[in-house]
Amino acid sequence: MPISKARQAEIADRRAQLVKLRLSGVRFDDPRILALGYTSRQAASKDMIRALEEHREEEAAAVSAYRQQENERLDELLAAVWEKATKPSPIFDKDRNIVAEEIDVRAVDTVLRLMDRRAKLNGLDSPVRTEISGPDGGAVPLGNGSLDQLNTLITLNGEPIPPMKDEPGDSDG
Repeated sequence: MPISKARQAEIADRRAQLVKLRLSGVRFDDPRILALGYTSRQAASKDMIRALEEHREEEAAAVSAYRQQENERLDELLAAVWEKATKPSPIFDKDRNIVAEEIDVRAVDTVLRLMDRRAKLNGLDSPVRTEISGPDGGAVPLGNGSLDQLNTLITLNGEPIPPMKDEPGDSDG
């Protein structure tokens, strides 16, 4: 059975109050949250997750609309320069005689930048893989190393971090 509009409004209001309390740092087991009608901290936590998921869906819809609008703008710009970038234009001498034909290199550059922007907007490019390698290009050893061992690894690609005072494991403190 579908939820009535009145009940939907009631749930939305309760979730808005929950989000407001959580933003101010109130814990799920606080009496103010339980006074909203939640039977337990778990119920309040679950409802918070639902509220965030609903918001995420709204954000995804807004992002999708924005992406569509930007793609349409890119289509218009691309159409405006496409012919100059793909069809040679005549080159005239001083007497207005055609001596050659050339593609407009600036238009080609513009097309490439528009295509790059579209690829970024739509996530078409593969992510750039970044890798930190250990000694001699091998794997970076991980484990429960000391700060000195970690700094040794860091020095392979950068500057070490100075030791902090009163760090666990220090013999000084």
